[in-house]
Amino acid sequence: MKRALTALAVVASFAAADIVAADTAFAADKPSKETVEKHKTTPGERYEPSLDVMPGDDSERIEEAGVPALNDKEFARAKTIYFQRCAGCHGVLRKGATGKALTTKITRELGLEYLTDFINFGSPAGMPNWGTSGDFTPDDVTLMAKYLLHEPPQPPEFGLKEIKGTWKVIVPVADRPTKKQNELDLDNLFSVTLRDSGEIALIDGDSKKIVKILKSGYAVHISRVSASGRYLFIIGRDAKINLIDLWMKEPTTVAVIKIGMEARSVETSKMKGWEDKYAIAGSYWPPQYVIMDGFTLEPIKVVSTRGMTVDTQEFHPEPRVASIVASHYHPEFVVTVKETGKILMVNYEDIKNLKVTTIDAERFLHDGGFDSTGRYFLVAANARDTIAVVDTKENKLVKLVKTGVKPHPGRGANFVHPKFGPVWATSHLGDETIALIGTDPKKHPKQAWNVVQSLEGQGGGSLFIKTHPKSKNLWVDTPLNPEAELASSVAVFDISNLDKGYEVIPIGEMSGISEGVRRVVQGEYNKAGDEIWFSVWNAKDQESAIVVIDDKTRKLKAVIKDKRLITPTGKFNVYNTKNDVY
Repeated sequence: MKRALTALAVVASFAAADIVAADTAFAADKPSKETVEKHKTTPGERYEPSLDVMPGDDSERIEEAGVPALNDKEFARAKTIYFQRCAGCHGVLRKGATGKALTTKITRELGLEYLTDFINFGSPAGMPNWGTSGDFTPDDVTLMAKYLLHEPPQPPEFGLKEIKGTWKVIVPVADRPTKKQNELDLDNLFSVTLRDSGEIALIDGDSKKIVKILKSGYAVHISRVSASGRYLFIIGRDAKINLIDLWMKEPTTVAVIKIGMEARSVETSKMKGWEDKYAIAGSYWPPQYVIMDGFTLEPIKVVSTRGMTVDTQEFHPEPRVASIVASHYHPEFVVTVKETGKILMVNYEDIKNLKVTTIDAERFLHDGGFDSTGRYFLVAANARDTIAVVDTKENKLVKLVKTGVKPHPGRGANFVHPKFGPVWATSHLGDETIALIGTDPKKHPKQAWNVVQSLEGQGGGSLFIKTHPKSKNLWVDTPLNPEAELASSVAVFDISNLDKGYEVIPIGEMSGISEGVRRVVQGEYNKAGDEIWFSVWNAKDQESAIVVIDDKTRKLKAVIKDKRLITPTGKFNVYNTKNDVY
């Protein structure tokens, strides 16, 4: 049975229908028993909040009369819980982001009792049941309800001085090798995120053996590879970047920096003549991006993204940097700004006199990737059910394309449709569909920038879709689906005959792991395009694994197990990542 995820807590919001203001600031109706019973929180629904980390230790506390008192210890604990669990959806300043606003004007109308019940029980609109799930103790539930009645403390800014204070060059450029010092096939090396241990694993694509475990920031979000293929950049959600030299006898971190308090994106310059020269990273807090030296991570330029939204043209204090890609047509980085809906073409030819072309797209931008030519960038505005298409050669918006509910493409999937020509595909968090968008305006002008076909997959809760230029398969994961059977398997379509539907591959079962939900996430191809790797992602105290599938036969080829593989999630093949192959 195909199911749309209509209550994903990745939006973690109070629905307008659930918010009924009381006559006084501290009294409101409780949620009905029916409301409580309807809501069930799954591990997938807690995915987004549980990965957000920002301690905010130095944020200023605003004392107020007329609200429940919190002592310093209680306030500090509540602040930490909010940044870890709530800020990613509701925003650091509680102005609303993917989730609804939780300003004191709203929370004080709702009242303490109402807030306590909703934090405890959740709601059908997607608010997780933090109390009844066991994630919060009863005391923490009460504490957080009180905390929301206080004005939110604003964490400190993190400017060039603070960033430079975290910057460290561990191995100077002069002390690094002038040629590769190891026998590794770097093009077929995988950088694998070990989310909860704060590490990455470098795994050899041929032997399937772990080459090295490297310490990183918390919950590495992505890995990116320099144009030369020598340097690996990883960024944690705590905004720490590691620069890893893959040429050394053993791949080694040669520089580190922290560009803010919370972040998601990093990229390196790829334009011909500018290879490896610069790196850029964007942060959630403070809302800004930082341009760095590509060989040392020395911070050069810090630019705020605060500004007006594209629709109502109102000021937003916390527009976070979502995804970043490197243009192949100009010496530019393509920077997407989530809450304002702007796409910035940041030209790095002259950083002192920085030129930025601003493209108005759609609000709530998230992730995306290039079409097969590398000219057009397609990025999801997932809260608006839209894909924005940008021409990186002409630096202009091509079209806003409506898709299914909450598109989440990762970098998307490019292939040639047997009827409609080149297409780029996205799956969805909020429903079971896979949208195929035409990408060839020259030979297929009628299909270009339109959804030419919508496939029906296993269900909602998809995070990543994948194929390869040498493959005839289209793979779709569903790790956030509330049904364990769907979360632990993937759907695969035959590109030459999409109408026949999908085959279910039970990756979790193939892993041989019997405990946990065994969420299967993020297919990644090897360099040759004849293997696809999936993470079997369990809790930190449970066994996880990586399952390797023969792409041609769709049969099990290998299972990688190791006690050091703690919560593996994202995997990034060096060759494919370097060359934007997806």
